[in-house]
Amino acid sequence: MHLLTIFATESDSSGSAGAAVIQLGIFLLIPVAMYFLLIRPQRRRQREQAAMQSSIDVGDEVMTTSGLYGFITGFDGDIVWLEIDDNVQIRVARAAVQRKVDTAAGETAVPADDGSGKGSKIEPGTHAADDAAEQ
Repeated sequence: MHLLTIFATESDSSGSAGAAVIQLGIFLLIPVAMYFLLIRPQRRRQREQAAMQSSIDVGDEVMTTSGLYGFITGFDGDIVWLEIDDNVQIRVARAAVQRKVDTAAGETAVPADDGSGKGSKIEPGTHAADDAAEQ
């Protein structure tokens, strides 16, 4: 209603009517810009995530959304069996698998001794050869 009032009162001068049309055009372009900047990229990421989750197979090393690294040992519907340590398997939802870990690029979690004597802690992105070189 307010927009119609602007057009009715400013129809006398053509300069201000043109400005109102430009403002209306900018106002209508905002949802179009939001679609291209927000909605389309999010849908693309969702499609990529769904494609990755459907392409995982037994033996792949993956990382879950909670940060657990492990190897897939089996599937049970939408449940993935994940081996996180020797003879330690957990069940996680297939949707909880965030990404595949590229073991060819050395992108794996390797145990590293922190010197406290309380066991090893996992530091992602480190290599066993780097740990040996430090000692």
